[in-house]
Amino acid sequence: MTPPATPPSSSTFVLTGAQVRTRPDTVAPGDLHVVAERLASGPTAPEAEVVGVDGAHVVPLLVDSAVAQLPPDRRGSFDLVPGNTATFAVVRRPVTAMQVRRMLVVSPRDLLAVWVAGRLEAWDGAPTRPAGQDVADPALRQTWVGTWHDPGRSLQQHLRPDGRYSETRGGRADAYTGRYWVHADRITYLDDSGFWAFGQLVDGVLHHAGFVMTRP
Repeated sequence: MTPPATPPSSSTFVLTGAQVRTRPDTVAPGDLHVVAERLASGPTAPEAEVVGVDGAHVVPLLVDSAVAQLPPDRRGSFDLVPGNTATFAVVRRPVTAMQVRRMLVVSPRDLLAVWVAGRLEAWDGAPTRPAGQDVADPALRQTWVGTWHDPGRSLQQHLRPDGRYSETRGGRADAYTGRYWVHADRITYLDDSGFWAFGQLVDGVLHHAGFVMTRP
Protein backbone atom coordinates (compact mmCIF):
# COMPACT_ATOMS: atom_id res chain seq x y z
CA MET A 1 0.00 0.00 0.00
CA THR A 2 1.02 3.62 -0.51
CA PRO A 3 1.04 5.37 2.89
CA PRO A 4 -0.80 8.64 3.42
CA ALA A 5 1.53 11.58 2.86
CA THR A 6 1.29 12.77 6.46
CA PRO A 7 -0.12 11.42 9.72
CA PRO A 8 -3.31 12.92 11.13
CA SER A 9 -2.71 16.29 12.75
CA SER A 10 -5.69 15.94 15.08
CA SER A 11 -6.33 13.61 18.00
CA THR A 12 -9.74 12.84 16.46
CA PHE A 13 -9.41 10.72 13.33
CA VAL A 14 -10.64 7.58 11.61
CA LEU A 15 -8.57 4.96 9.82
CA THR A 16 -10.50 3.61 6.84
CA GLY A 17 -10.12 0.61 4.57
CA ALA A 18 -8.16 -1.55 7.01
CA GLN A 19 -8.35 -5.14 8.15
CA VAL A 20 -8.99 -4.59 11.86
CA ARG A 21 -8.03 -7.30 14.34
CA THR A 22 -10.35 -6.22 17.14
CA ARG A 23 -9.24 -9.21 19.21
CA PRO A 24 -6.34 -11.60 18.61
CA ASP A 25 -8.66 -14.15 16.95
CA THR A 26 -11.07 -11.72 15.25
CA VAL A 27 -10.28 -9.80 12.07
CA ALA A 28 -12.59 -8.12 9.56
CA PRO A 29 -12.63 -5.14 7.18
CA GLY A 30 -13.58 -1.96 8.96
CA ASP A 31 -12.78 1.50 10.21
CA LEU A 32 -11.12 2.49 13.47
CA HIS A 33 -12.28 5.69 15.17
CA VAL A 34 -9.99 7.50 17.63
CA VAL A 35 -10.90 10.38 19.92
CA ALA A 36 -7.94 11.54 22.04
CA GLU A 37 -6.74 8.54 24.08
CA ARG A 38 -9.74 6.31 23.37
CA LEU A 39 -11.33 4.30 20.62
CA ALA A 40 -14.79 5.50 19.70
CA SER A 41 -17.77 4.16 17.85
CA GLY A 42 -18.87 5.52 14.46
CA PRO A 43 -20.10 7.35 12.58
CA THR A 44 -17.19 9.71 12.15
CA ALA A 45 -17.40 12.92 14.15
CA PRO A 46 -17.59 16.01 11.92
CA GLU A 47 -14.15 17.19 12.99
CA ALA A 48 -12.44 13.82 12.50
CA GLU A 49 -9.66 13.52 9.95
CA VAL A 50 -10.06 10.60 7.56
CA VAL A 51 -6.88 8.59 6.97
CA GLY A 52 -7.10 5.97 4.26
CA VAL A 53 -4.99 2.90 4.96
CA ASP A 54 -6.47 0.55 2.38
CA GLY A 55 -5.11 -2.98 2.76
CA ALA A 56 -3.25 -2.36 6.02
CA HIS A 57 -3.73 -4.52 9.10
CA VAL A 58 -4.60 -2.80 12.39
CA VAL A 59 -3.67 -4.91 15.41
CA PRO A 60 -3.80 -4.49 19.19
CA LEU A 61 -0.52 -4.26 21.08
CA LEU A 62 -0.52 -6.88 23.82
CA VAL A 63 1.66 -9.57 25.36
CA ASP A 64 0.11 -12.78 26.68
CA SER A 65 2.07 -12.65 29.93
CA ALA A 66 0.86 -9.09 30.62
CA VAL A 67 -2.75 -10.08 29.91
CA ALA A 68 -2.43 -13.04 32.27
CA GLN A 69 -1.14 -10.78 35.06
CA LEU A 70 -4.33 -8.71 34.98
CA PRO A 71 -7.55 -9.73 36.76
CA PRO A 72 -10.04 -11.45 34.43
CA ASP A 73 -12.34 -8.43 34.25
CA ARG A 74 -9.52 -6.29 32.78
CA ARG A 75 -8.19 -8.70 30.17
CA GLY A 76 -10.42 -7.30 27.45
CA SER A 77 -8.91 -3.83 27.84
CA PHE A 78 -6.50 -4.50 24.95
CA ASP A 79 -9.25 -5.20 22.40
CA LEU A 80 -9.77 -2.64 19.65
CA VAL A 81 -13.34 -1.80 20.63
CA PRO A 82 -15.02 1.50 21.57
CA GLY A 83 -14.11 2.74 25.03
CA ASN A 84 -10.71 1.04 25.20
CA THR A 85 -7.40 2.84 25.04
CA ALA A 86 -6.21 3.69 21.52
CA THR A 87 -3.07 1.53 21.54
CA PHE A 88 -2.41 -0.32 18.29
CA ALA A 89 -0.11 -0.83 15.32
CA VAL A 90 -0.88 -0.40 11.63
CA VAL A 91 1.08 -2.93 9.58
CA ARG A 92 1.36 -3.30 5.83
CA ARG A 93 1.39 -7.11 5.94
CA PRO A 94 -0.92 -9.70 7.53
CA VAL A 95 -0.36 -10.39 11.23
CA THR A 96 -1.38 -13.66 12.87
CA ALA A 97 -3.15 -14.08 16.19
CA MET A 98 -0.05 -15.81 17.59
CA GLN A 99 2.17 -12.88 16.60
CA VAL A 100 -0.23 -10.48 18.33
CA ARG A 101 -0.19 -12.52 21.52
CA ARG A 102 3.43 -13.55 21.78
CA MET A 103 5.87 -11.43 19.82
CA LEU A 104 4.90 -8.75 17.35
CA VAL A 105 8.08 -7.83 15.50
CA VAL A 106 7.77 -5.55 12.47
CA SER A 107 10.37 -4.31 10.02
CA PRO A 108 10.39 -0.55 9.39
CA ARG A 109 9.27 -1.07 5.78
CA ASP A 110 6.18 -2.94 7.02
CA LEU A 111 5.23 -0.59 9.86
CA LEU A 112 2.91 2.23 8.87
CA ALA A 113 2.13 3.56 12.35
CA VAL A 114 1.98 2.94 16.09
CA TRP A 115 -0.32 4.76 18.49
CA VAL A 116 -0.02 4.37 22.27
CA ALA A 117 -2.87 5.85 24.31
CA GLY A 118 -3.68 8.05 21.34
CA ARG A 119 -0.13 9.35 20.90
CA LEU A 120 1.67 8.65 17.64
CA GLU A 121 4.92 6.80 18.36
CA ALA A 122 5.99 5.84 14.83
CA TRP A 123 4.97 6.77 11.30
CA ASP A 124 6.03 5.11 8.04
CA GLY A 125 8.66 3.04 9.83
CA ALA A 126 10.33 5.95 11.65
CA PRO A 127 10.01 7.28 15.21
CA THR A 128 8.16 10.53 15.77
CA ARG A 129 10.56 11.98 18.37
CA PRO A 130 14.16 11.58 19.52
CA ALA A 131 15.09 8.69 21.78
CA GLY A 132 15.76 9.81 25.35
CA GLN A 133 13.26 12.65 25.23
CA ASP A 134 10.69 10.72 27.27
CA VAL A 135 12.98 9.65 30.09
CA ALA A 136 14.32 13.18 30.52
CA ASP A 137 11.25 13.49 32.74
CA PRO A 138 12.39 12.47 36.26
CA ALA A 139 9.26 10.43 37.00
CA LEU A 140 9.54 8.45 33.78
CA ARG A 141 13.27 7.99 34.30
CA GLN A 142 12.63 6.53 37.74
CA THR A 143 9.95 4.22 36.37
CA TRP A 144 11.82 2.87 33.36
CA VAL A 145 15.57 3.44 33.40
CA GLY A 146 17.73 0.66 34.79
CA THR A 147 18.43 -3.03 34.30
CA TRP A 148 15.49 -5.42 33.99
CA HIS A 149 16.02 -9.14 34.61
CA ASP A 150 14.32 -12.33 33.47
CA PRO A 151 16.52 -14.85 35.30
CA GLY A 152 14.54 -17.83 34.01
CA ARG A 153 15.59 -16.96 30.46
CA SER A 154 19.05 -15.51 31.24
CA LEU A 155 18.08 -12.04 30.04
CA GLN A 156 19.13 -8.61 31.23
CA GLN A 157 17.64 -5.62 29.43
CA HIS A 158 19.45 -2.36 30.12
CA LEU A 159 17.34 0.77 29.54
CA ARG A 160 19.69 3.74 29.53
CA PRO A 161 18.81 7.38 30.29
CA ASP A 162 19.83 8.43 26.76
CA GLY A 163 17.02 6.39 25.22
CA ARG A 164 19.25 3.50 24.18
CA TYR A 165 18.93 -0.10 25.29
CA SER A 166 21.08 -3.19 25.18
CA GLU A 167 20.35 -6.79 26.09
CA THR A 168 22.58 -9.37 27.69
CA ARG A 169 21.39 -12.86 26.74
CA GLY A 170 22.96 -15.99 28.13
CA GLY A 171 25.92 -13.92 29.31
CA ARG A 172 26.50 -12.37 25.86
CA ALA A 173 26.56 -8.59 26.18
CA ASP A 174 24.93 -6.40 23.52
CA ALA A 175 23.09 -9.33 21.97
CA TYR A 176 20.52 -6.74 20.88
CA THR A 177 20.90 -2.96 20.95
CA GLY A 178 18.71 -0.08 19.85
CA ARG A 179 16.50 2.83 20.84
CA TYR A 180 13.34 2.89 22.93
CA TRP A 181 10.42 5.20 23.70
CA VAL A 182 7.93 5.09 26.57
CA HIS A 183 4.42 6.44 27.00
CA ALA A 184 1.78 5.52 29.58
CA ASP A 185 2.51 1.86 30.48
CA ARG A 186 4.06 0.95 27.11
CA ILE A 187 7.56 0.70 25.69
CA THR A 188 8.35 0.73 21.98
CA TYR A 189 11.71 -0.56 20.73
CA LEU A 190 13.54 0.01 17.45
CA ASP A 191 16.43 -2.43 17.26
CA ASP A 192 19.64 -1.52 15.49
CA SER A 193 19.35 -4.72 13.44
CA GLY A 194 16.15 -3.40 11.85
CA PHE A 195 12.90 -4.25 13.61
CA TRP A 196 10.26 -2.68 15.84
CA ALA A 197 9.03 -4.50 18.96
CA PHE A 198 6.77 -3.69 21.90
CA GLY A 199 6.29 -4.24 25.63
CA GLN A 200 4.15 -3.31 28.60
CA LEU A 201 4.75 -2.48 32.25
CA VAL A 202 2.19 -3.96 34.67
CA ASP A 203 2.60 -3.38 38.42
CA GLY A 204 6.38 -3.12 38.18
CA VAL A 205 6.77 -6.10 35.84
CA LEU A 206 7.99 -5.49 32.27
CA HIS A 207 6.58 -7.85 29.64
CA HIS A 208 8.18 -8.11 26.21
CA ALA A 209 8.16 -10.91 23.62
CA GLY A 210 7.63 -13.65 26.19
CA PHE A 211 10.13 -12.20 28.65
CA VAL A 212 8.87 -11.29 32.13
CA MET A 213 11.31 -8.84 33.70
CA THR A 214 11.69 -7.10 37.04
CA ARG A 215 14.27 -4.74 38.52
CA PRO A 216 16.09 -5.69 41.74
